[in-house]
Amino acid sequence: MRTLYQVDSFTVTPFTGNPAGVVLDATGLTDADMLAVARELNNSETAFVLPADAADHDVRVRFFTPTVEVPTCGHATVAAHFARAVEYGLPSCSLVQKTGGGLLQRVEVHRDGDRVRIGMHQGTATFGPELTGGQVDRLLRALGATPADLADGGPVQVVSTGHAKVLVELRDHTTVDALRPDPVGLTALSREVDTNGFFVFTRATLEPDVLTWARMFAPAIGIAEDPVTGNGHGPLGAYLVRHGMVPAPGGTLSFTGRQGAAMGRRGEVRVRVDVQPDDTLSVSISGDATTAFRAELTI
Repeated sequence: MRTLYQVDSFTVTPFTGNPAGVVLDATGLTDADMLAVARELNNSETAFVLPADAADHDVRVRFFTPTVEVPTCGHATVAAHFARAVEYGLPSCSLVQKTGGGLLQRVEVHRDGDRVRIGMHQGTATFGPELTGGQVDRLLRALGATPADLADGGPVQVVSTGHAKVLVELRDHTTVDALRPDPVGLTALSREVDTNGFFVFTRATLEPDVLTWARMFAPAIGIAEDPVTGNGHGPLGAYLVRHGMVPAPGGTLSFTGRQGAAMGRRGEVRVRVDVQPDDTLSVSISGDATTAFRAELTI
């Protein structure tokens, strides 16, 4: 018998934010077992917690969509460490997580009474190619948008802090919420640009406490739409700093991004970007979480 959590990440309200399954003590599960559990839960990602296998980390976590393993996942990392903190009564602490892709990430557990918030250091941002004009046109058609919907901001570009996304800014949140993507078109473009996720955002939120408003689509890996995306907001923060689109006084940008409204699962991600002495960008995100349910897994 294994313990299974369903955790809603980036929210304090159950059945909002981004749901993730968490299997505690996944030792002995095969890849096929993990994929079967992820497919059964049908969340965008499910996290499988395993003991450390070397001295340079404290815990391993693997992440599966309903169709494939992915190297890392922001909201499922929040879910995994929230579930561990709740299940084992962990105090505030800092630890190192190794992911299925071999990436090491610093994770922080912040406990304030019954409230638990999880932070994760996503590491140094890397900037991939900017999409060509023809690729941008096809992306807009696949999203259900037009060239007139593009904002006058930075380029449409691949950016990664561990799991790359194509970032594209549209003119306002109404335009973002009105998108009706074509999954076949997005999947075809994913293969061409070698990136599975399309993170669409706007800075025209009309909300003073929220800098960005976003949606994320990744049909190539079985995610028609992801409600609230940690691995989208981290690259977004780096992108905004790299292209000078938002001030970073003292070399630091901190902001809140909102996502999930179009799906009825609104959540918020806190993002921090620090400009290092060598001009690289170090990114961390944090968010609240809440338990939707806890169960026993008979596998």
